[in-house]
Amino acid sequence: MLKGERVTLRGIRRDDLPKLCEFNNDLAVELAGGGDPPIPQSLERLQAEFEQNAAKGGRDGTWFAIEADGKFIGQCGLVGFDIFQGVARVCELGIAIGDKEYWGRGYGREAIALLLDYAFRYWNLHRVWLRTNSRNERAIRCYQSCGFVEEGRLRGHEWYNGRYVDTLCMGILREEWEQIKKQD
Repeated sequence: MLKGERVTLRGIRRDDLPKLCEFNNDLAVELAGGGDPPIPQSLERLQAEFEQNAAKGGRDGTWFAIEADGKFIGQCGLVGFDIFQGVARVCELGIAIGDKEYWGRGYGREAIALLLDYAFRYWNLHRVWLRTNSRNERAIRCYQSCGFVEEGRLRGHEWYNGRYVDTLCMGILREEWEQIKKQD
């Protein structure tokens, strides 16, 4: 649906589920995401959730599979829309590159750029924000290169790999995104 040079963002398909289950049960991937303690997930439960959502019909929403080189490598999306008088103004961005072969090679940055274009151009949002744990330096560099700035820090907020670490709240405003687009 959304195509970049190396990355396509599309709906998550049934045949993505075994790989998604693998990502969801990979301790390194889960720890990179931060937040909640890693919790195992069976393929059967993931399939049941997928089938339940598919049975509702309609659209898939704003959560996308990330595809590169014809492979499902992760997922990203926009969630938590803050809707005021029927208009969405703010939402949260989430992303996880589950295939570690694609870590640190710009695929996440390209997926985020596509998602921001979608958020600001098609949803007419004013602000997109995210949170990440302060130990995930690779993610922080990626977000900064996409135009996100640190807006706040929740000290000792999340349990990460045996200790409490800070959670960073980062955001980008429409005007900042427009400036970046002018430079491209």
